[in-house]
Amino acid sequence: MTDKKKATVPESSVGADGKQPLCNKHMEIIADSSKQNNLQAAENQGLEEKCASPLKLEKDVLQTVTMEELYDTVYPPKVPVVDGLLYNGTYLFVGAPKVGKSFFMAQLGYHVSKGIPLWEYPVNAGTVLYLALEDDYGRLQKRLSRMFGVESTDALHLATKSKSLNQGLEEQLKRFVEEHKDARLIIIDTLQKVRELGGDKYSYASDYDIVARLKKFSDEHGICLLLVHHTRKMESSDSFDMISGTNGLLGAADGAFVMQKEKRTQNKATLDVVGRDQPDQRMYLNFDREQCIWKLVKTETELWKEPSDEVLEYISGFMELRRNWQGTATQLLQEIPELKLQPNVLTRKLNIGMERLYLEKHIRYESSRGHDGRIISLVKEESTLESAAEEEGGVEEVDSVEQKTDQGMGSGA
Repeated sequence: MTDKKKATVPESSVGADGKQPLCNKHMEIIADSSKQNNLQAAENQGLEEKCASPLKLEKDVLQTVTMEELYDTVYPPKVPVVDGLLYNGTYLFVGAPKVGKSFFMAQLGYHVSKGIPLWEYPVNAGTVLYLALEDDYGRLQKRLSRMFGVESTDALHLATKSKSLNQGLEEQLKRFVEEHKDARLIIIDTLQKVRELGGDKYSYASDYDIVARLKKFSDEHGICLLLVHHTRKMESSDSFDMISGTNGLLGAADGAFVMQKEKRTQNKATLDVVGRDQPDQRMYLNFDREQCIWKLVKTETELWKEPSDEVLEYISGFMELRRNWQGTATQLLQEIPELKLQPNVLTRKLNIGMERLYLEKHIRYESSRGHDGRIISLVKEESTLESAAEEEGGVEEVDSVEQKTDQGMGSGA
């Protein structure tokens, strides 16, 4: 169920039909749902280097692309780890000590490694590395067996020791993702265990730098890094102001989760979510003390959806009874006369809308150079997210029943 991506290097860049591209050397990134996820960032970097002029590639010269070059480039879609909740990048997961963060990390890691939906959120399966740096293997064995019984997976890797960030952690993580090409999620529990202590450990610059370094790693390898951290003791009306340290941590991260309880002994908790690639939301959770797993009670914020895109809707309708289609932008416009566009405008709209076309409509878009000019290929694929949800539909239904039972019994466990 891992997502595939393939790179093709045509002789020229994206343009409509036979028009000459702006960039002489162009790499097109095409989403393919069965290839390794962490190749995406490397492909992006290669694309930018190939499109840059020799002058731009010189040392100390600022590398830029024009707005026109940007629109004429096909970038790979950002496939979510947990759809609507967690994406590639670097995130903070923050909560007070003993609030249940480690149980949530184990639950998340297990679901991603198995490709099982997390509550109502579809999951893209991949290898997971969980650095449980405040635990030992004996405790992990007891915790995981209590949560999941003897059902195991070889896609969830555990470690209780690692090097610190300045002593070789990045090299250790790099080797792991190189050995596991489908690596999707790395959990570091906790951030404090991998950072060095110093006189400026609470400065904005220091906090920003440590997260920025880890974000650089996650971006380069196309994975998600989740950093477990603690809250400060001082209360605040804004839950994200309770993150221990300075605003530099959140400022450098792609998003954050803050888990809170009114009382430590309660089973109920709230989980506030904010991020660059998803809407803000608050989730109400209940901890099942018998299974030691978190169950979703409700979400306070409805997930925001982008307005419909006319081009993508027409393409989706056109592909409804087709498995694949290939031709020029001009030929595609002839097939869909309702689209009153110029061929080069259609090509750019498809370049820009490629991610939504793939994630929402399950249509893979590719543009390549042919004898008749620029050739567009459309391939309709089965949604791996929907397949996973269907396979685990029974599990979600059981959870829903158990959830109602828990609510009826209260939180006296």
